[in-house]
Amino acid sequence: MSPTTIAYGYLAIAIMCEVIGTTFLAKSEQFTRLVPTVIMGVLYAISFYLLTQTIKTIPLGIAYALWAGLGIVLTSLVSLVFFKQTLDTAAVVGIAMIVGGVVVMNLLSNSVGH
Repeated sequence: MSPTTIAYGYLAIAIMCEVIGTTFLAKSEQFTRLVPTVIMGVLYAISFYLLTQTIKTIPLGIAYALWAGLGIVLTSLVSLVFFKQTLDTAAVVGIAMIVGGVVVMNLLSNSVGH
């Protein structure tokens, strides 16, 4: 398996850990509930560790843009499904712009090492 494939695998797991960690952030009730707070901290630590492994191969700006952008989109979906939080038209348009930016960056930018 190529180093780039491994790096994108690390990045995918980092994003999942960040999104799940953020879900536990909401469940921690401002750090007043121990178990969700500890789970959140562990997942954030794993996420950042995997992000550091990712940037050994993928440029920092690209890796972070993907990590943050996809994290925002997935966290918004988790909020919608699990917390029944609604998204208005402006939020949906903004999320679509984030997705569009990630797609453009990955398909058209010479900065992304494929």
